[in-house]
Order: sequence, then C-alpha cells, then structure tokens
Amino acid sequence: MTTLTRNLRILEPAPGLYAYYDGRVPGFRFMEGANWVDEGALSLGIATFALVRGAEAIVYDPHVSVDHAKAMRGHLEGQGVRRFTLVLSHHHLDHIAGTEAFADCEIIANARTLAHLEEDRAAIEAGTLGGPPAIAPLILPNRIFSGRMTLALGGETVELIEAEIHSDDATVLWLPDRGILLAGDTLEDCVTYVGDPHRLARHIEEIGRLRGLGAVSILPNHGSPERIATGGYGPALFDATEDYIRWLIALREQPERAAEPLEKVIGRWLKEGTLVWFDGYVAVHHQNMERVLGAETDHA
Repeated sequence: MTTLTRNLRILEPAPGLYAYYDGRVPGFRFMEGANWVDEGALSLGIATFALVRGAEAIVYDPHVSVDHAKAMRGHLEGQGVRRFTLVLSHHHLDHIAGTEAFADCEIIANARTLAHLEEDRAAIEAGTLGGPPAIAPLILPNRIFSGRMTLALGGETVELIEAEIHSDDATVLWLPDRGILLAGDTLEDCVTYVGDPHRLARHIEEIGRLRGLGAVSILPNHGSPERIATGGYGPALFDATEDYIRWLIALREQPERAAEPLEKVIGRWLKEGTLVWFDGYVAVHHQNMERVLGAETDHA
C-alpha cells in the first residue's frame, strides 16, 4: 500500500469475488485542491471488483488511480493470478484511471466507451476533463464489443451486457450461474447520478431489461461498504432506482417538490432497508434536480 491507497479495503462479497473499496474516510484527501478523485469518487465511496478462478482474473474497472490499480493487481498476484482481463464499466474518470497498470493485458469495453475515450483522450491526459489529476497515459481498450459478449472463467460464464443508465456506454457483468450482477454505476445507493436528464425514460426501460435477468445479488461500484462486504443488494435496488427516476421525471411538472428532503423522497426504501443512508448523496440529489429542471427550461 502507498499513502494514496492506505484506506483501500479488500472485501469478498462472494467466493472468488473481491471488491476493492476506498472512500468515505472523514478527513482524508487524495490530493490538495479541487479534484475529481476526492469530490466525485472517494467522497461517495467506490468499489471495483475482480472475479478469480485459479491463475486467471477478470477485473471490473481499474479504480481511481494507477496506485490503486497496482494494489489490486498485487493482491491478485498474491492469490496466484497470472492472467488478467480488464473490463471497463464506462468512460467516466473514476472508472478508467488505473488502466496503465493493466497495459499488458486484454482490456475490453463496448464501442461507445471506446468512442468516448478516443474523443476525450487528449483532455483526459492533460487533466482538463473534469479537472485534475491527469490520467496519463490513458490505455485504450483493445477488444471491443456491442450489445453482449460472453466470457468463460474457470468454467463460470461471465456475460458483458451493454446498457444505458447513468451514461450511454455502460457495461454490466452478469454471472448467471450465481445470479450476481456487477452493476457499475447503472445502480447506486442512495440515488443514481443523472448524466443526461433528457434520457430518463430510456433509463427506466433499461432498468426493466436488467431486472429481467433475475439477479439475486447486486454489487454497485458506489454504495455501502458494509452492504457490499456482506453480499450486496437485493433486486429491490432496481425498484428503488426506478422509483427515484420517476420522481425526477415528475419534478418537471411539479417543481415545488424540489423542497422535499432526500430522506423523504427515498424514505420508503430506507425504511425497508433497500437503501442505506449516506449524507454525501444529498449533494448528488440537488445536482440531479438542477439538471432535470434545467433540461426542462432548455426544451421550453
């Protein structure tokens, strides 16, 4: 571990499935000044995952820095892993920062993710996309798919499924033999982060499609470390996310509801234990409302 990774926790939510969780540590900062690591990732808490079978591993996202990615790789090598496949969940900075640590490996992403990274590469490497720190060099994916791809890892089927929730280029990992869904940022606890307020109806459709997989355990990249450590979230996380998105859509016709506290908006799901309250999501909720109401103004 380095100074930058001293708060990295290694969890095992299921046999042979590791979660590398960092963030939600009061008083700790990754770097001085405004930066996307502290303000967009560690403030909410972030996990990346690795599925291990013998000497092989599928790594789902390379974390928020090269140091984090090297720590993950070092842990896996200590478990006997010698062959790595890296899968990118989507193009946002906190999910691609450590690609350099896997430059000698197969890196898989969907075609939309590649297009985003190619378009933004210069700004990402200069640290001008979303602010510092720069990600340089950014290693681009070298195996591309669209729609769906099936991998095999030690006899277990791993399906890569493209989706449009949170971003237009999401890739989730589905383990059908165990009913486990690695959801990336398509699902989040306490609330989803709205990237494109004009596509919320599409996000609801996509939630329905993913719900149809029949997942019994959902592991998001952003969520409660305690819940992730103990196996993840149940399928009601789909319902809670859909309910919140519908609330945001209704906000366009009832803007006065913006005064409702987040605790009330998601109160049912907190009471039922589907969601775990975390203060950091109040700011996310306010940003979501601003985007939704601003989008309505743009279309007026």
